[in-house]
Amino acid sequence: QVQLVESGGGLVQAGGSLRLSCAASGIIFSSNAMNWYRQAPGKQRELVASITSGGSTNYAGSVKGRFTISRDNAKNTVYLQMNSLKPEDTAVYYCHTWLRLVAYWGQGTQVTVSS
Repeated sequence: QVQLVESGGGLVQAGGSLRLSCAASGIIFSSNAMNWYRQAPGKQRELVASITSGGSTNYAGSVKGRFTISRDNAKNTVYLQMNSLKPEDTAVYYCHTWLRLVAYWGQGTQVTVSS
């Protein structure tokens, strides 16, 4: 079965950095586009960053220039490097992918940015 396991969240001061990791299993990782979403309290889940199987990336406007998504196909892992963090980046961050029209989500990792 498909499993996505996130790690790397935590508490950081504004202006700091964190790197999230998502380890995938049960898929041919190198063939899958991977996404990072986030959901803040009382808000809808939003797409933060995407990376295609070929390595092309896209970002939400609110994180462009501060966050970097990358992948290591040898480790079946996708990363989200988050720099210059702001209090408004506080959310639960989820790893996501599609397989045969079914969406798969990780359990989420909490990121809290203090001002």
